[in-house]
Amino acid sequence: MSDQNNQQIQLRIDESRMRTSYANTIRTSTTPDEVIMDFGVNMPVPTPDNKPMLVFDVSSRIVMNWRGAKRLAITLGNVIRQYEQSNGEINLNQGNQGGGSPKLAD
Repeated sequence: MSDQNNQQIQLRIDESRMRTSYANTIRTSTTPDEVIMDFGVNMPVPTPDNKPMLVFDVSSRIVMNWRGAKRLAITLGNVIRQYEQSNGEINLNQGNQGGGSPKLAD
């Protein structure tokens, strides 16, 4: 009698259409069924009157169901915990002279 619960499944990863991009910020929105994540780069640019402004250049949008989003959150939490155990705590304020995250204009 075969025990199907212990059956091994082979996983093949196809990276032939993979695209790599860099993001230093994320914007999230939700629906009852999905989590929408826009990844991109915050770029400081001067305005004509020399006031600072950030441009959020969105390069990728990922839409996930809530189960997938929870699995992603758990996986990221584990990866970050392992990194900090080896390299020390990640300082979220590093690089921001004023401390904290950039604020959107009213």
